[in-house]
Formats: sequence, structure tokens, C-alpha cells
Amino acid sequence: MVYRVPEEVSVVGNSLRQAGFESYLVGGCVRDLIIGREPKDWDITTNATPDQIQAVFPDSFYENDYGTVGVKTNSEDPRLAIVEVTPYRTESSYSDKRRPDKVEFGTSLLEDLARRDFTINAIALEGSKGHVVDPYDGQKDIKDKVVRAVGNASQRFNEDALRMLRAVRLVAELEFGIESNTAGAISENSKHLSSVSRERVRDEFVRILNSNQPMNALVLAQQLGILAFIVPDLIRGIGVEQNQAHSYDVFGHNLRTMQHAADKKWGFDIRLAGLYHDISKPETRRWIEERKDWSFHGHEVVGSRVTKKALEDLHFSRETIDKVVKLVRWHMFFSDPEKITLSAVRRMIKNVGEENIMDLLNLRICDRIGTGRPKEQPFRFRKYKAMVDQALRDPISVTMLKTDGVHIMDKFHVKPGPKIGWALNALLEEILDDSAKNTEEYLDKRTEELFKMSDEELKKLGEAGKQRREAAEDEEIKHIMDKYHVC
Repeated sequence: MVYRVPEEVSVVGNSLRQAGFESYLVGGCVRDLIIGREPKDWDITTNATPDQIQAVFPDSFYENDYGTVGVKTNSEDPRLAIVEVTPYRTESSYSDKRRPDKVEFGTSLLEDLARRDFTINAIALEGSKGHVVDPYDGQKDIKDKVVRAVGNASQRFNEDALRMLRAVRLVAELEFGIESNTAGAISENSKHLSSVSRERVRDEFVRILNSNQPMNALVLAQQLGILAFIVPDLIRGIGVEQNQAHSYDVFGHNLRTMQHAADKKWGFDIRLAGLYHDISKPETRRWIEERKDWSFHGHEVVGSRVTKKALEDLHFSRETIDKVVKLVRWHMFFSDPEKITLSAVRRMIKNVGEENIMDLLNLRICDRIGTGRPKEQPFRFRKYKAMVDQALRDPISVTMLKTDGVHIMDKFHVKPGPKIGWALNALLEEILDDSAKNTEEYLDKRTEELFKMSDEELKKLGEAGKQRREAAEDEEIKHIMDKYHVC
């Protein structure tokens, strides 16, 4: 089998071999090559020590405790600008369930592969000959779409507890399953995730949510007992029945809302907000006897506070926290266009931020699908989106001109009066035909010409300009309505 390896990576491997050392591609890049996916990064392992690697590549850097040397390739592709080269390693015990107590450089590729997490990541590829080293049948597991621990699964997870979460992440990214003994070992050792830093958990969580199948991964995490170490608040929604508008419990609804964002290929913030948007329905649920149904009054307010605390615990950036909290807080916005005004729409835009309003609308779409309803955007919602577009759009008015009444009065020494309005409307009509005329120099020259006209002539031009503006405004609104099919 011939695998496509970028020239920059091949040059690094060939340079090591020419210097008398072994060189193998290893880890995720080999796995992705076998699957047929494009690797996101490239890792090489070798029997050379860090000092020997740097002797081969003088323009390299060595900054960590694991012997990894970053080799600069000068590639314009950021994924290839640095190729990481790591010596074969053997590792001691992991007393903190996170990192080896001691790292020693080894001399054997097989020793190095034996310390790796999963069989699909314990495959090496010798680039110059295309020779594959696969002591744990990782290629078979790739073919069978199975995530299996290398050797004794409990031992692997006791070495580094994050590997349990990484297994679930690989399920999400690769759409694989987990081998039964490996799954059992995760359930038995799930408690060890409490000793993993929240930053490391967050990084795996982000990759799960950015995958194509985050819902399946989080359901699996719950079944294996590790969801409590990722999104503990989500578990409270299991079995919590909702009102008649919903087909699923709170847990299933939150997951399906998030999954629809993934299905639409929408960004991480919408996915995260979808997961948390109804996080506080369990504690706000009340039975309304008159309606014979459940109410969740104020769940978005309580939920925004819970979301803020949870995301802070995972050490998300302030920017991410602020945005997701806003989306959760305002996701229950009233959107009946028959009962709402443009001014109310503008207030909602102000609440959530102009930069976030479209994500809020997309969250509402995901929320709707998460209830089990088949239709994304019913007529009323499409009409509300059209109102948002209207509220965001700069109206066609004399404020678009590179001049105004104050400037005209100062420039031409005229007093306030209807002549100024007539002149501004006449000028606007001209720039609607030719926007290149919207300069202070041209408008001043044209204003001087207009003021030489009689009041009757200027009024006639001004009235014509006003009618043209109103017609143009109507045409813009019609275009928006056509866009959302709500004419």
C-alpha cells in the first residue's frame, strides 16, 4: 500500500535515516492515512536522542520533558510548518494518573509502541519503503472500526486516566465503537478522571463537540460512567419529562439540540449553547394543574448562571463564556411576528449583541428540531428572521449622505427650514442612481446648484427624491421578505 506523505515530512524522515538513525511515522497520522483521512499533524519517532536529532536539524527546538524536538520545515502550510520528532520512549509508573513519573529514552520501536494508548494509534510506518509495523493488529481494528486499548486496558487507563475520555472522543471523530474489554475497563476506572486537570478534560470535550457525532459520544460517556466528569449538569436531565411540545426528556432534548448544530456544520459556540440551553429545566420544573402540564418558567435565567459556572470550571476563554451564556440566557426570545414590533426585535439584538443574533436564531432552529418536530423554520420563524434582517439593515435615508443639515447651514450660511430637507432628498435621489457621487466635494457642489433654484423647483426635486427613497426602501424590504419566503 502506498500512502501519500507530504514532501516536508518525507524530507525529515529521510534526513534522519541518512544520518544513520531509524525513522517512523507513528500515532494518529498513520491511523488517518490507513483510514483515508487527511492527517492534521505529523509525528515521527526515532532511536536518536534529542541532542542527536538537533544535530541533524540545527534549526529546531526542544522545550518539553518528553524529548520531542520541533523541526522547522519552512512550509507555507501551518500543519506542516513544524514536524515533531520524538525519541523512542519507555515510561515508568503514573502515580498521579496523568503523567509518567519518569520518562526514559528507549532503543526499540516495539517498546515505544507498547506504551501507547490504543491499537489504532500503535502503528508505525517506515516512510521510505512504506513498511508498516503493527504488533497489536491496529489495522484490523481500523477495518472493524473498533477502539481497543493496547495490552491490558485497566493498566493503560491507570497510567493516564484521560485516555478514557480520549477513547470516547475517537468514537465521535472516527465513528467507531469501543471494544467490550476496553469499555469495561473504562467503567471500572472512571473515578480516576477526577484527578485529571479540567483544562485537559476541556480540550477533549471541545474535540468531541466539534466532531460529526457528538451526541453518540456523550451518550456513550454516560453509559460508561464518565459523563459526570465532563458535563455533570447534563445528567440531571435524564428521565425529566417535559411538556407536551417535547418528545424527549431534558437530557435527550439537550443532546439532540446540540447534534442538530453539528449536522448543520455550525460553529462550536452554537453546539455548546445547544447542550446547555435547557440545562436548568430540572430545577425549575413545576406542575401547572390548570393546564395539566409542566412549566419551566425562568429556566433560561437560571440556566445562564449554571452555564457560566460550568464553563468557568472547565477554564473556557472569557469570550466563549460570555457568548454562550448570552445564547442560553436569551434563547426563549418571543418570536411571533404577528405580535412583535421592529423595536422589540431591536431590543433583542441589543440584549444578545448584533454579532451574536444570527447564532441565536440558529440555536432556536436547533432547539425546535431537538423537540422532535420535523420542520426547522415554520412561516412565523422565517418572518421573524426577516424582521431581524430589517432591524440590522441601515435604512435608506438622508443619513447615508456624506453631508447633513448642519454642514449645509454652516457651508452655505442658510437658516433652518424646508429648503434643507428638499435639498437632502434631492441629493439622496442622485446617489441612489450613482453611489460614486456620495462625496463631500460633489455634494457641496451640487447643493450650491440646488440653492440657486427657485423654492418651487427645489421642492419639486425634493418631493421626487423622497418618493424615490420610499420606493427604494419598499424594494429592499420586499427583497428581504422574498429571501425568507414570507411575502
